[in-house]
This record gives sequence, structure tokens and C-alpha cells, in this order.
Amino acid sequence: MSPRRPGRTRSAPRAAAQPYLTGGPRPVAWTDARTRMADAETYWLATARPDGGPHLVPVLAVWVDGTLHFAASPASRKGRNLVRDARCAIATRSRGLDLVVEGAAARVTQPAELRRVAGAYAAKYGWAVTVRDGAFRGDGAPTAGPPPYNVYEVVPTVAFGFPADGTSVPTRWRFERRRQHVDPRRKSAKRYTPPKGQTR
Repeated sequence: MSPRRPGRTRSAPRAAAQPYLTGGPRPVAWTDARTRMADAETYWLATARPDGGPHLVPVLAVWVDGTLHFAASPASRKGRNLVRDARCAIATRSRGLDLVVEGAAARVTQPAELRRVAGAYAAKYGWAVTVRDGAFRGDGAPTAGPPPYNVYEVVPTVAFGFPADGTSVPTRWRFERRRQHVDPRRKSAKRYTPPKGQTR
């Protein structure tokens, strides 16, 4: 999986809410769902093994620049899975709402963004790291594998919210994210807009 290119412009994903059921309570607004996701403590990350089987592990994540970020050692199973296949899903429960985000993991290598993510980890979890060579350096959890730790941004295509009470209905959000970057298949520097990600 290739890292994001410096030429890309950042833009927060836009979400369109789609309730599963008609009538009854209103669907959850994405602004509320993303606040709850940012406030969660523990998340579950699902990636695909080389044989296509699922791999599910708990991770710590932070909300920075409008998206969720997590860290993974390249020596870990999840790190090796993401190099082969960037598709992933991440889930959590926060304040009575079960949340699932499906999309792809894009590696973050720009020092300024890595420092912002490092600051968020320090503030939320007390995890102090240094940024060097496009990754985090520091002590990790016993199951996290050895440093360095690559940082990934979850680029969402679709998300789901399942309330534990009757204040809202199960909701699906579909995302459209537009970024301008150089097409690696072209020799010229002409810029193009990637197509909208497909959702199920």
C-alpha cells in the first residue's frame, strides 16, 4: 500500500445519512456519530489475511483532521495485511451507539500530520512518541509489535450506526471524498479527481 502523496489536498469526508427504517425516531446525524467515535477508548480493526480470512484486533485510535487514525507496526499481522490489501473496517461503541466504518487505510507519512496525530495520542492515551522517517518511534503495547509504528488514516466509504436505545434508528452513512493528486499511471503532471469509492 502506497502512502498518500504530498500533492493531494486534504478534505474531510462528506456523509449522506440513510436510515434503515422509515418512520419512528430520526436517523443519527453524522456530526453526532463522529463525535462519539472520537470520544471512544477502544476500537476493533478488521483486516484481510493473505488467504482472505479475517483478522480482528483491538487498537487505540484518535480523531485528527476529520478522520480516524491508528498506528500499526509493519511487523504485526495487521500491518502486513494492510501492505497487501488496504481495505479495512473499524468498530467501536460510544455512549450507547455501536459504530462501524468500512473503507481503506491510507498511510500517513507527512511530518506535520504525524506530529498532530502524535499530539492527539499523547492527549488521549498518554502515549508519547517521536516522529522520525515517516513513522512513530516509542514504546508500544506488548501486543503491538516492535517499533517503528506506521500511522494510517481510515478513508471511509460507508459507516453504520446501531443505537442501543430507541432515541434513533439504525443509520447508514455513505461518503464521497474528493482529492486531487497526480495519476501515477500518467507520465505528465496533469491532475485528475479519483472516482467516487464504491459502496455496498
